[in-house]
Amino acid sequence: MNMSISKTDEITMRLVHYFVTKENYQPIIVNGLDNEIWLENLDKDYSVIRINGNYIHNKEQLDFDKFKASTVIKQIKRKTLSLNMDYLTILLNVNDDVELTDAKHNKICKITEMTDINKTLKDVFPTIKDDKISSDDAMDFFINVTNDINKSTEERNKLYENTFSKKVTYITYLLIAINIAIYFLQIAGIITSSKYGMNAELVKAGDYYRLFTSAFLHGGLIHLLCNMYSLYIIGTQLETVLGKIKFLFVYIISIFTSSLLSGVINGSQVMSVGASGAIFGLLGALLYFGYHYRLYLGNAIIYQILPVICINLFIGFTTPGIDNFAHLGGLIGGYLSAMIVGVNGRPNTADRVNGIIVSTLLIVFLTYMLLFK
Repeated sequence: MNMSISKTDEITMRLVHYFVTKENYQPIIVNGLDNEIWLENLDKDYSVIRINGNYIHNKEQLDFDKFKASTVIKQIKRKTLSLNMDYLTILLNVNDDVELTDAKHNKICKITEMTDINKTLKDVFPTIKDDKISSDDAMDFFINVTNDINKSTEERNKLYENTFSKKVTYITYLLIAINIAIYFLQIAGIITSSKYGMNAELVKAGDYYRLFTSAFLHGGLIHLLCNMYSLYIIGTQLETVLGKIKFLFVYIISIFTSSLLSGVINGSQVMSVGASGAIFGLLGALLYFGYHYRLYLGNAIIYQILPVICINLFIGFTTPGIDNFAHLGGLIGGYLSAMIVGVNGRPNTADRVNGIIVSTLLIVFLTYMLLFK
């Protein structure tokens, strides 16, 4: 059976093939728009690419097209929690008399010939010239493009499945067991808060271990149960998506940033104990992870993660006896340490470098303030 593909369709397929298989863009479902393909990759300079095959006859139609695109982009920005979003509009069918002008955050270009693809996009996507699709005829071309896109999509789906699939969270259970075991040692009088709790004056005197050990002590059974329940709920989720080593790194860094900020702010008047600072660190890491997977998780950040953080901070600031500065320190440390370890499928060298620099500066600054001020 003979098959033919129009020039516009071939250009469309080549563009989609490149953006999906080489630049890791993903299709966006936009209802009510015909002859348009929307692709997103929030890690790119152009977060959204729009390929429009509709005929643009005059300036009025172009202006309406810009307005229509900006309306959809506003919806995408709300969904993705993005303040600014640059996007690229590729027009495939434009009257030669229409003068193309960019709109705010919307770069507009025209591609009507195969040779226009490299000529128009090479500055922004320099590897597009290397995107070759082997084919003997139109049918072969269609099959190869489809297979390549399906393969790329399957690989991405496997990554998501591996990230979110149920795993045995050994580290979370181990941390819970250690906290419970230490509480029994507290009851037996073998370990005491006065010896191992966080106190700025005693740390200055040389008890540096208190920065770490205080996170495994608790002020009573209710304190322990609340923290262990929170650790179980949050820890099992975060260990599943980050992995054991990354999860443990986040937990340990959160302990230190929690203790350091608590000591700097509270001074020698407070003896602080509890795992809640480290648990807030897990919330900070979950916030970072959720932001990078916000398209996959939907509105989980707005309706689940952020409310939990805000409510717990509010309770901490309005309830006597809660060391909320330890919570803040852990929250910040958890977010920064998550930047360092990164999340699967979202390689971000800039975030990692920034996380290392900011974390180092924060810990050095807090240590200096605690020990020498």
